[in-house]
Amino acid sequence: MKFLPAQVIYFVRSRTTKRNLRLLFKFLLALAIVVTIYSVLFHFTMIFEDREFSWITGFYWTLTVMSTLGFGDITFVSDLGKVFSMVVLMSGIVFLLVMLPFTFIQFFYAPWLEAQSRARAPRELPENTSGHVILTNFDPITINLVKKLNQYNYEYAIIATDLQHALELYDLGYKVVVGDPGDPETYKRLRVQNAALVVANNDDMMNTNISFTIRGLSNKVPIVTNADADDSIDILQLAGSTHVFQFMKMLGKSLARRTLGVSMGANVIGKFEQLLIAEAPAMRTPLEGKTLIESNLREKIGITVVGMWERGRFEIPHPQTRINSSTVLLLAGSAEQLNKYDEIFSVYRIYHTANAPVLILGGGRVGRAAADALEERQVAYKVVDKNLKLIENNENYIHGDSADINTLYRAGIREAPSVIITTHNDAMNIYLTIYCRKLRPDIQIISRANLDRNISKLHGAGADLVMSYASMGANTIINLLKPDEVLMFEEGLNIFRAPVHSSLVGKSLAENQIRKQTGCSVIAINTKGKLNINPDPTIPLRENDEMILIGTADEEKRFIENY
Repeated sequence: MKFLPAQVIYFVRSRTTKRNLRLLFKFLLALAIVVTIYSVLFHFTMIFEDREFSWITGFYWTLTVMSTLGFGDITFVSDLGKVFSMVVLMSGIVFLLVMLPFTFIQFFYAPWLEAQSRARAPRELPENTSGHVILTNFDPITINLVKKLNQYNYEYAIIATDLQHALELYDLGYKVVVGDPGDPETYKRLRVQNAALVVANNDDMMNTNISFTIRGLSNKVPIVTNADADDSIDILQLAGSTHVFQFMKMLGKSLARRTLGVSMGANVIGKFEQLLIAEAPAMRTPLEGKTLIESNLREKIGITVVGMWERGRFEIPHPQTRINSSTVLLLAGSAEQLNKYDEIFSVYRIYHTANAPVLILGGGRVGRAAADALEERQVAYKVVDKNLKLIENNENYIHGDSADINTLYRAGIREAPSVIITTHNDAMNIYLTIYCRKLRPDIQIISRANLDRNISKLHGAGADLVMSYASMGANTIINLLKPDEVLMFEEGLNIFRAPVHSSLVGKSLAENQIRKQTGCSVIAINTKGKLNINPDPTIPLRENDEMILIGTADEEKRFIENY
């Protein structure tokens, strides 16, 4: 019932609907005239047979005969009356049983159903809409981004090119608008001049068209676009894109960055003013096998381990938490502290040799980006792919099926320290993960996931690290939307600001037990513009202080609810 007003508005506004209603009214009027004429003729025919009935009876007889009910309580005895009855009966079949249903369906019922569909998937947003995000395509990044927009109470609209697709998205719970992403009228109806952001994640040509079209309507709205080809970056910027990313290439570089031996030091993955967030794999370092308190990282360096990733599961570490070979440490500290960490672990950075290359399964855009990143770091690698175009005149590429054991042996899986799985098919990635883990129980496996729901499956299949294409793209966009308020990472971890609540004032971090109650860790305190990184837990919080915290999305939500 909540959609009834919108359905009526869409139904009444349409010019086609108005025309159809006029035609339907004319047909009903003609039918009423025919019934009236037959009723009058009935009356005079009965007088011809020396019988008399009321005018109401005449209408009653006419409708029962035309509708083929034929009760038989009133009949003619003369041949004239019988002929008249047959004429009324035949015209009733044509008018009531054929033309009336067809006319009603054609001119009223079908338009009403269409109005219902259009009400569920409108073609414009209300005039007072502002601060919303316009999404021009529905893909894995959009799915993940919508979740985060809902989390931060941002309105959004997904453009669907046809009504059927729009209704499918609507039934899945998405807010969708029907329109052509290359048509200026679409963005006028979407109030683009008042939008907070436009995300164009189509192909390069369409993204160029979208950016150029929007710039003809608004010069201030930020436009984020994804570029598939390197040559498209300049064109997209010239067309008006504010930010241009190559998410596939970013994913490949991120996968390569996590490869064992590329850097056993701290890899910076985020910056929040002077506070740096870095990750460091523990595999084959002196930290492996120790508890957090035994590592003495805070005492030696001043750096804080704010979290640990253990096969895709994030946990807040405690002093007795053990660091395993598959553990990835999440570090928070200043640039000086991270440099000191690197100095201590510099001896463990490179251990690859020429005859032990990193294996990359899949030579697509992600695989090639990972290969380029390894080559920049002078790390040996081998790419396995079935595409012959990639193999020509390139000694680092091996032609063959990644699922074939002989191909993997030729690529060097028996000696490789790590394998990076980069295919665009999650089912294939799971298959290859299980296969590689069976062949080499001790190898480091890093895999790409296209959809977040497959991350846990890949970890269960044996992957040490999994990076989500959808999460990486969505987090990048959210960080642009809220640049000074939140910093998101691809694994669902957030850094966010929060003022000190009145209930926390005057008590130290140890006394407030924020981590115990919410799961979030306070990694810095901003006091009058001065950032205190990794603050002493015994220092009391002040009224005008601002805390910088780290935690998962659920933990952030819990903190907001409590404070």
